[in-house]
Amino acid sequence: MSPYRQNLHPNDVDTDEENDDTIDPDLRLRSVRTAASTIQESYRDEERVQRRKTKLRQRSLKFFGSKNREKRKPSKEPVAQGDSQITQTPQAKITGQRRNIYVNTALPGEACDSKGEPLIQYVRNKVRTTKYTIITFVPKNLYEQFRRVANLYFLALVIIQVFPVFGAAAAQISMLPLLFILTVTAIKDGIEDYRRSVLDEQVNNSAATKLGDWQNVNQPRDPRNWLEKLLGLNAPGKVSKGVRRLRSREASSWSRIVLQKSGVTSDITSDSERTAAVHSSQGENLDDSRFSLSTVAGSSYHTKGDEFDQNSYPPVPPLPTTRPRAQSLGSSMRSRSSFGVVNWNRRTPGTARWERTLWKKLEVGDIVLLRDNDQVPADIVVLSTSEQDGLCYLETKNLDGETNLKLRRSLKATASLQSEEDIEHASFVLDSEPPHANLYLYNGVLRYRENAAGSDKVEPVSINELLLRGCSVRNTSWIIGLVAFTGADTKIMLNGGQTPSKRSKIERETNFNVIMNFIALILMCFATGLASGIVDAKSDTSANFFEQGSDPSSSSVINGLVTFVSCLVAFQNIVPISLYISIEIVKTIQAYFISQDIDMFYAPYDTACVPKTWNISDDLGQIEYVFSDKTGTLTQNIMEFQKCSVNGVAYGEGITEAQRGAALRTGEKGLLSPEEQTQQLVALKQDMQQKLNRAFTNRWLQPDKLTLISPRLAMDLADSNSPQREPLIAFFRALAICHSVLPDRPDPQMRPNHLEYKAESPDEAALVAAARDAGFPFIGKTNGAIDIEVMGQPERYTTLKLLEFNSTRKRMSVVVRGPDGRIILYTKGADSVIYARLAADQNAELKAKTSKDMEDFANGGLRTLCIAYRYLSEEEYNDWSKVYDAAAAAVDKREEAIDEANEKIEHSLYILGATALEDKLQEGVPEAIETLHKAGIKLWILTGDKVQTAIEIGYSCNLLKQDMEIMILSAATQSEARSKIEAGLNKISSVLGPQAWSVKARGFVPGAQASFAIVIDGDTLRFALEPSLKSLFLNLATQCETVVCCRVSPAQKAQTVKLVKEGRNAMTLSIGDGANDVAMIQEANVGCGLLGLEGSQAAMSADYAFGQFRFLTKLLIVHGRWSYLRIADMHANFFYKTVIWTLAMFWYTFYNSFDATYLYQYTFILLYSVVFTSLPVIALGAFDQDINAKAVLAFPQLYLRGIRGLDYTRWKFWAYMMDGLYQSVVMYFIPYFTWSLGPALAWNGKGIDSLSDFGTTIAVAAIFSANFYVGLNTHYWTVITWIVVIGSSMVMIIWIPIYSFFESIDFNMEVVVLYGEVTFWATVIVSVVVALTPRFLIKFIQSTYFPRDRDIIREAWVKGDLKKQLGIKHRRELQSVPSKLAAESTPIYGNHDRSISEASHFNVGYEPTYTHSPGEYEMSTPPTSSVLDANNSSLSVQKTWQETASVNDVQYVVDGDPDENLVPAGAHLAPPAPRDLVPSPQPSYYSVSDLPPSSPLPSPQYLFYSPEISSNVTPVSARTPRSTQPLQPSHELVRKEAENRIRSPPSAFPLRMQTLAQPRSASRASDHPRAASRASETSRYATASEGEWDDEDDHSVVNHERPGSTYSTSPRAL
Repeated sequence: MSPYRQNLHPNDVDTDEENDDTIDPDLRLRSVRTAASTIQESYRDEERVQRRKTKLRQRSLKFFGSKNREKRKPSKEPVAQGDSQITQTPQAKITGQRRNIYVNTALPGEACDSKGEPLIQYVRNKVRTTKYTIITFVPKNLYEQFRRVANLYFLALVIIQVFPVFGAAAAQISMLPLLFILTVTAIKDGIEDYRRSVLDEQVNNSAATKLGDWQNVNQPRDPRNWLEKLLGLNAPGKVSKGVRRLRSREASSWSRIVLQKSGVTSDITSDSERTAAVHSSQGENLDDSRFSLSTVAGSSYHTKGDEFDQNSYPPVPPLPTTRPRAQSLGSSMRSRSSFGVVNWNRRTPGTARWERTLWKKLEVGDIVLLRDNDQVPADIVVLSTSEQDGLCYLETKNLDGETNLKLRRSLKATASLQSEEDIEHASFVLDSEPPHANLYLYNGVLRYRENAAGSDKVEPVSINELLLRGCSVRNTSWIIGLVAFTGADTKIMLNGGQTPSKRSKIERETNFNVIMNFIALILMCFATGLASGIVDAKSDTSANFFEQGSDPSSSSVINGLVTFVSCLVAFQNIVPISLYISIEIVKTIQAYFISQDIDMFYAPYDTACVPKTWNISDDLGQIEYVFSDKTGTLTQNIMEFQKCSVNGVAYGEGITEAQRGAALRTGEKGLLSPEEQTQQLVALKQDMQQKLNRAFTNRWLQPDKLTLISPRLAMDLADSNSPQREPLIAFFRALAICHSVLPDRPDPQMRPNHLEYKAESPDEAALVAAARDAGFPFIGKTNGAIDIEVMGQPERYTTLKLLEFNSTRKRMSVVVRGPDGRIILYTKGADSVIYARLAADQNAELKAKTSKDMEDFANGGLRTLCIAYRYLSEEEYNDWSKVYDAAAAAVDKREEAIDEANEKIEHSLYILGATALEDKLQEGVPEAIETLHKAGIKLWILTGDKVQTAIEIGYSCNLLKQDMEIMILSAATQSEARSKIEAGLNKISSVLGPQAWSVKARGFVPGAQASFAIVIDGDTLRFALEPSLKSLFLNLATQCETVVCCRVSPAQKAQTVKLVKEGRNAMTLSIGDGANDVAMIQEANVGCGLLGLEGSQAAMSADYAFGQFRFLTKLLIVHGRWSYLRIADMHANFFYKTVIWTLAMFWYTFYNSFDATYLYQYTFILLYSVVFTSLPVIALGAFDQDINAKAVLAFPQLYLRGIRGLDYTRWKFWAYMMDGLYQSVVMYFIPYFTWSLGPALAWNGKGIDSLSDFGTTIAVAAIFSANFYVGLNTHYWTVITWIVVIGSSMVMIIWIPIYSFFESIDFNMEVVVLYGEVTFWATVIVSVVVALTPRFLIKFIQSTYFPRDRDIIREAWVKGDLKKQLGIKHRRELQSVPSKLAAESTPIYGNHDRSISEASHFNVGYEPTYTHSPGEYEMSTPPTSSVLDANNSSLSVQKTWQETASVNDVQYVVDGDPDENLVPAGAHLAPPAPRDLVPSPQPSYYSVSDLPPSSPLPSPQYLFYSPEISSNVTPVSARTPRSTQPLQPSHELVRKEAENRIRSPPSAFPLRMQTLAQPRSASRASDHPRAASRASETSRYATASEGEWDDEDDHSVVNHERPGSTYSTSPRAL
């Protein structure tokens, strides 16, 4: 019996699964492994869910149909431009009051107050992401700080010390530490918040264009509050300073705006939309004279004399004749007829005009004008656009990270609005739903009265007519819109929420430690007070004589109570007030180190990691779950056409990230390195281009964008006799025709043949771009015609119908008429969808081969599409067109009718081929994910993309692996979702056994057991997050290594993070780059945002912002782990040092009648936590490293202890407390017994029996012990550690004589008494040794006999074995250079600087020098080096050293060398004698050619480093006279210094040499393109072995900043 009972509704049984014998009936959940099978399973699940939804819909219609027909009443509101009713599907209930926005319509009585002002006031458009304001900063910040229990305790103590009865020495001084802590923390919080406010101000003060001198009836005439009215601020109609500055800044370019409609209808519109628009406008009096001006399509004109706005799109000259508005008003009213919301019979003031303003000045009901590339300032309903069909295009990168275009359209009733006059004559009401956070849902109704018909009309408003704040307008000249939601009501802000105040896990746990110490304090004070009262109650004691008048009262009870409170003051240090300020200092230092890490610097954005929340750095070392967005976070949102299959033949070279990851996991040999693969692809790409150029001329080719690299494809296209030629032409012709992209020429004057494509999907743009670069460019669309070129020959196709893509159809089609008059249907879509519609006589062999190729492509992490076609007869097309037009014009069930019509033509298809696209990952993503997995971190992907796309990316980035059991959860009902989740739990429990949750079970070890993954869609996730299924889904998901959630909304992302964070009490991190990720970023314990070129909403709301996903590994594995260990050790040591100090005072109470007398001199009490012992603990928390960063990255498994919280436990807290208890006994009783048994006089005859002598001895011993204890726990002793540990103790030793010479009651000449007495020094030394010995022995035994992983790695690092394995030289090796050889490192020429060249990072092996003078500049070809052929193209030559030297008689001459004439014509070098490459015993920096070698050496090899300098190296045949190949002078290689040899890339060495060391900075060079290019330009010749060395150990680098330097004193540089 399964542990989870199956709750299946009888009607929900899926027959497909029941009839499948391969599925266990008790488990009932299919799991798959390969990428292709996973994608196919997702398609089957979606089809199954769709069928169930259809059945449920039909069943509900049958059940409720009759009742609805009986109860249905006639609608009072007809549909826009028609008399039918609006049919709205039921949506989730949205709370709040609907809002009516009135435009040129008087407010109804119920919406106004007695003065006629609107009752409802909407929020401003000014946004705020800060925690505080000027008014709320002090109270809110104090509230945040006093959430710490310790701060409340310190405040109570400060209040107590004000009263003299409790014996406080200086009440005013006692409050200074608390004030200091509150002030410093407030300043830190203020700085953090100020940075957010600066970003907010930049957004709020952005420029916008709105309609001015026009009354917005939705806003009160005087919106000021009573205070502003009292002070006379912001008077209505007064232009603010910010607006005046904006207008003065733009005064030279701003002028009157005249908007023109585009004269050409865009062919990107689907035929269903176009047909519906035609039918909806039938019977209307549409006067086309409104668009009769002779204009450039879609231009926005700024006329001011002879000037025009150069920022318009595109810039055009002014109109030939422009009448002033007052003159044109009358003719406009006479020539234009009323249409839609426009009524030209209305009387208007005629004063409205466009004016510039700020974003924060916009209000609900304002009319705004957006132009191309503008950002949308608020949530705006589209009224009109520059396109005739009302379309506009948006880029939602700031919203969801996607750069592809989104399509929006204007309302039909307002589509005619074009000028200020039109808007003044328009009258309508927008009935809008209340604001809510759903980015994909909006329901509104436009109500207006049409004067032509004399009836009230309504038109539905959906999300397709709404522009969301933060989006950018693209490829649209202008948009007129109505502001519907502003500021905090916009969807982007509702998804972000309030900026939370986050506290680290250790900080929350600290409250427990403080409470425990507080309880200990109360017990000590209670015991002391009770004993004091008992002693005070005794009579006839010596106190009656010696202590007369010392008691505060005559009551022993009151005296005991006073003693209790006095002990609270005396023992207050047991709760360390300096702990919090020290933690603030340490976390500030840690944040600085993170921000200065060069490995996390991203050169394209010129920014490093930016910590925005400083107090959670230790949480970075405890992350168990990472929740990541996909688009823009893991991927670049750039699609590349990598491979294709045409006529059963696969084209395309190279391997994908998924293939490389699978090969590395399986240990496959012979795999090319990324550098070698790049070199190979460059050579193949050049070969392909040469073949295509010989066949035809492609003037539209963009070589840098060519991603389909296949010389075989070029050969087949060029060969007219090839059987593949015609199928290839047909295939690429289909790609050039079947799409919905927009062509764009950014610079038609300078680059007339440069074409770029804008599309709703990056897949579309990549397919069309690939066709362009292959010789089949899509040129443009004109009046329904598609212009393309086929291998240089123009062709024109007429678009008849465009059947758009949607998630249900999973395909798109286009019907065109070719140049020969025949009608062709092209279709592309998912392979399962296309294969189900193939013709019966389709070639079975071709079908099988194409299917196999697509499966291989999918398993390689590529996104596949199948391309098919068929010819249509005229009769068939005409009959189908009538059916389609009728479906497009339908009002009820329009989408279903269109889908049925499409099915009637999309059949009997023939395969043209298949495409394989790669969604380009960000650099280093697969490696970063692999490292995170090795660290035990589970990664979840939360994306809004479809299931198949997420699966492909999962395999590409190696998040999903071929050895995983992948379960797809897709359900149409809650009961079905429950059955799927239970089935998944049953499957996992049958393999892994019953689940057991414990601290030690946190994290996971890859490969330790069978791994599972879940792919779940948004609808199923909605069911899974409901309270009834939440716990089941949590149990299922947290047992999987990977979870991929698709089609999820921003709210669902946040709910998922919250479910795991609270349900498992796990530490979570969210990372994203768009506004739709803000909610989950703020919900997680740590939020990370990726920076963009212009910043992003995610980065603004995040705790850490950086440039690339791969930086997350360094942030977590290195900085996070260090911060966690440092803070954990710092906390424990802090509580220890307070216990040892305070308990010694407690032991003293047993010997002073339990009075609250201070054991120490008061200055020691004040300075103990501030000066004497604070710096060592701060240094421990800021600088300690248990393991070097390189070793940590090499062994990410060390991170697992942080996930399980093993380095900050309550057991550790109590262990340190017990250690402090033991040492306090030692600190007190060893001096006590010494003073009891020792001499009573000092060397000078003075007594040493005073309380100051005794207390000072204990204080000195305790301070020495506390500081050395911290030093004993420090792993990484630096100069700073030595200074603070020894220095803090020495400050205490110096303080005693300084204070001794000041006049005081109890400390006069104390230095004379103590420092000259052996008893004092012996007591201090013995006390410290006895106190620290147990701790030393425990650490020794633990690290020797019970070592942890980090102890073993640390020992291997210190001994040098680990450094050798990682390719890092040990300090001893660097210091073991003989002095005689070291002298040779001196440069001969003064201008030979020594610094590390960036290019030198790539050299791995040692190359022997030569026997000839460098004046002879011929070179033999190294293995796998790039050789320039006759066409000056770089080819990869895979030959051995000897073969290259003896067979390829090709030498190299360095252009422009002054000694080139020394080489006689035809001279060449003899082949070198075979010999093995061995590391050079000592680097040499000789650079003079006249010095003879000490012994015969093999002939030289001259290599060029990279293609960047390949133009400076010319191949010269050894048998060709020099005069036949003139040298091209190179100015970059002409240098004063003579140098030995040219550096070669890593691929130029044999494989055995490449394994000697790993180039540690290859990634760094790639991270800094500017530095890399500079390095490649400055890299010249050098000789020496090159190896890796430890940054910590080598300090010999000089002149590192010099750009022209090419030498180094380190063995790393050649």
